[in-house]
Amino acid sequence: MKINNLPDKPAGAATGAGKPADRLPAANTQRNEAAGEAGVTVSLSATSQTISASVARAGGDVFNAQKVQAIKSAIENGTFTINSEAIADKLLSNARDMLGVAAK
Repeated sequence: MKINNLPDKPAGAATGAGKPADRLPAANTQRNEAAGEAGVTVSLSATSQTISASVARAGGDVFNAQKVQAIKSAIENGTFTINSEAIADKLLSNARDMLGVAAK
């Protein structure tokens, strides 16, 4: 297969695929808008409920905006350094936790 030998039409044009809204019948779309119904029920998993409750109990933001701004500035200035050993250690620690392996 040659990389530069591309068809003139996009992949979706041949199959009639497009945006999801393009594939819906017009009558169905109009009916839902007229009824004003959401039509979808969403529920959170137990894990996400636990995380949400923990964040609510903490009473704070999920992240530190000042720290984010400091990192952003360091990246823009070219002074941001990455400690690859610390990242590798944390990745291995998380993998051990997920697998249930005791640290040596």
